[in-house]
Amino acid sequence: MKKEILIAVCVCFNIITHAQIIGKVQSGGIYWPEGQAFALFATPADTLDGFRIEDPSLAPEEKVMFTVLQGLVNKIKPSVYLLRPGGEGMYYWPERLGMNIREYTADKKWDLLRKYKEMIDGVILYSVEKSVHYRNLATTVAGLKNALPVTAAEYEQMLSLDIEFPVVADLSPLSYTAPEDIYRYLYDTYWKDCTRRLLISHNALVFIRDIAVASEAAVIWLDPRKEKENEVVRLFLKDMNAGESVILGWWAEERSGIGIGTEYGISTIPADFYENATVYAGMNRVINLPEVPKKPDLENKIYLTVFLSDGDNIQYCQHTMPRLWDSKGRGVIPVNWTVSPGLADLGPQLLNYFYRTATPNDFLASGPSGFGYTLLYDAHNRKWFNAGGESFNRYLQLTQTYLEKSGLRVITVWDEINENQMEAYASCCRYLYGATQQDWQKRPGKIPTYVKQNRLAFLPNYPCYTNSTDVFVDMNRDTIVNFDGSHPVFLTAQGVSWRMGPDSLVVLREKLEKLSPGKIVFCRGDHFFALYNEANRKDFNLTLSSGMEITSSRTITKPDYAADGTCTEERSWISASGGKKWIQFDFKRNYRINRYVIRHAGVNGLDPSCNTKDFTVEVSADGKKWITADRQTGNVSDVTDRDITPIQARYVRVNITDAGKDGIARIGDVEIYGSVISGK
Repeated sequence: MKKEILIAVCVCFNIITHAQIIGKVQSGGIYWPEGQAFALFATPADTLDGFRIEDPSLAPEEKVMFTVLQGLVNKIKPSVYLLRPGGEGMYYWPERLGMNIREYTADKKWDLLRKYKEMIDGVILYSVEKSVHYRNLATTVAGLKNALPVTAAEYEQMLSLDIEFPVVADLSPLSYTAPEDIYRYLYDTYWKDCTRRLLISHNALVFIRDIAVASEAAVIWLDPRKEKENEVVRLFLKDMNAGESVILGWWAEERSGIGIGTEYGISTIPADFYENATVYAGMNRVINLPEVPKKPDLENKIYLTVFLSDGDNIQYCQHTMPRLWDSKGRGVIPVNWTVSPGLADLGPQLLNYFYRTATPNDFLASGPSGFGYTLLYDAHNRKWFNAGGESFNRYLQLTQTYLEKSGLRVITVWDEINENQMEAYASCCRYLYGATQQDWQKRPGKIPTYVKQNRLAFLPNYPCYTNSTDVFVDMNRDTIVNFDGSHPVFLTAQGVSWRMGPDSLVVLREKLEKLSPGKIVFCRGDHFFALYNEANRKDFNLTLSSGMEITSSRTITKPDYAADGTCTEERSWISASGGKKWIQFDFKRNYRINRYVIRHAGVNGLDPSCNTKDFTVEVSADGKKWITADRQTGNVSDVTDRDITPIQARYVRVNITDAGKDGIARIGDVEIYGSVISGK
């Protein structure tokens, strides 16, 4: 019955707007449109029932049962929140996100179950005596049958308390003991009814089981290093689609697990200890990017940008990053914080919290290697998992969507990639400013720097994963000490976030200053790649330049909002009604201009009918004689990203001739790309 309801909802959503979709899903149920990596959940209840899942009085399988209960309830209306004393503290996120919690202690567990009894269709009997892997099998079946996985002991206790459920499946007679046999049985018996868009790889008691059952996903735990288990993993992966399907969780071993998914163009979003996904995934998904500070003027100095690792794991973003975020050293110098683009679906308000509280020196970048963790080349074992092609391109197309959703403009690629893959990044991920590769020093010499399509630079992190500031100093000492100031030098590095943080980087700056006083400039990632391209006469976003001047026709907001790096509704350029509507950019010198990007009203979640419909883009060298570089009519897209015939110009003007639905133009952000003219 539940599938028929979801199908009916989907038919309705196919013909309504984004805003209406959000409104509809808020009334109950989940919605999973094409191009959406994870399902949309309803808006969480005003007051959530919080349950202390780590109470020592709870048996292991009781923890499984109540995590599954959370998923079954929350797929209709997020109402159950599991309380656990994680690294950030039990109430860290509820307090910061304004969540109201009504707490249930472990001795009230059956009261919690009784409250939601009518939402459950039955129980799945299972036993872990022969293998703990039956826990995952039972969880998978529970999601499909809208039932609770319980052991015989739990079921008997429930009956003794007059909490009666029918048995809808009994897995306890199964005699398999080997993981490959249990999951082959899952594949043969239940996989046909599971979603192929999500595979859960998980072995912990709680955490992401809620989203597994809510999404009707299969839950497995197989080790690709073992031949028989490898064969079964591939059964699942062969049925999934690159650019659409995702693995959520973790693997028995990192490189073999991430690698086998990468073979099929399917990334893993690490989430081994992420919790309450079905609550966070129901929160407002509009990401409010902060204003982007203008880059410093280019000088002949040493430019350094440093990344903190492991943000690809959303449990790190939930539990560990908050501790580093609250450190005293944050904001003192520019730091690149890696996070997962998947937070745009699985934790949009967590991501918004970091953006909302960021200083101008905090820059969020994507963990490896875009949307989820892919390992294209394993430098440790010298093995290619995916050398490029259709599956890789489809992965990059999904990556582009989520980079733009989450506002992440730099990627840290693990480990290395070939030049064809670099070209694919440049073609498919036009939102990117730059990327880094991991230089594990497994080859003679340092990994070279590459620039593709005259704009997308790939630089090596050197060191690429260090827990010591001394390692960075030692590896780059000669470059820094011998710097003669004749031309800029650009260095990237990555620190292990489990060992380093902003305070460590403050120490690093002090050490580097002693080596080369006044010559070191720490940079945000976006500024770093813009400066690198400027220094090397490559294309960069000219609107990042500090000297740029913006003027416009009458507006109810500030003209500068047209290019401040954020598309939020509050900082959009909004024209006055009536009269001509235009925005003009003066870059104070001529550049070789060849591309523009305009983000319209729909980027803010507004009705696409409010998008700018008809407009021209004009360029001028002197502000008097104008040339039309591009003309758009009948636009309905949220983003216009256009290459134009390269032309030398100082001024760019956007003339709006049809503002859309109500005659008021709404521009979220404008970017103009160009390069320094030779000899200037």
